Amino acid sequence: MNRVEPGRREALLLLAGLGIFLGNFSHGFGWQTPHLPGTQVPQEPDEALQRIMAGNTKFASGKVRHPHESAAWRTGLTKEQHPIATILGCSDSRVPVEIVFDQGLGDLFVVRVAGNVVDVDVVGSVEYAVIHLHTPLVLVLGHEQCGAVTAAVQERANREKESEGIQKLVDQIEPVIAKVDSKLSIEEQVKAGVEANVRQSAQILSALTELAKPIQAKSLKIVASVYELQTGRVRILSR
Repeated sequence: MNRVEPGRREALLLLAGLGIFLGNFSHGFGWQTPHLPGTQVPQEPDEALQRIMAGNTKFASGKVRHPHESAAWRTGLTKEQHPIATILGCSDSRVPVEIVFDQGLGDLFVVRVAGNVVDVDVVGSVEYAVIHLHTPLVLVLGHEQCGAVTAAVQERANREKESEGIQKLVDQIEPVIAKVDSKLSIEEQVKAGVEANVRQSAQILSALTELAKPIQAKSLKIVASVYELQTGRVRILSR
């Protein structure tokens, strides 16, 4: 039998003890080997909503975890994806969806367009996520001080029209703004317009023929929400 020198024996025992300590330490703080995509994915809309809202609570309180960013997790996503929710958000740089909900790679299927309006490309993207990726939740995420909504409000106040591309986008929001009390201040009109625009997008998606069956089966829910720029919180408007 080979003899182990005292100094080396002590070093080996120290390393072994350190390994046990780190194992317990990491377990206590939730540091676990990333599970493969497709496991522990919410099957119910309310469960998916609860998970992303829990992430938003962490973000708003400054206690983010930045999950699912490791090389191992990234490798696990090379063959398939199983996002827990589909988010239709605005392109605004102040509302990066994965960060706002403290989610990582493969967690969210995100569609972003100025004013979170629903056009043919958005419809196709959302239907793909629901039909092929089976996301149980579609969350329409508007935000305070939305530039697209502001442009629609200002245009009603006899401001100059936008460029052709921007104008086409604004035109999709104007019917909603027409229902907002014009006697309100511009700021209040924008606030009301943001909520009304989010609800309109959610209603349009809810009326899609391809989504009717999962909605009726209660395997899909479409929810309207607004992101608060100052607090970082996402406020749910409907469920």
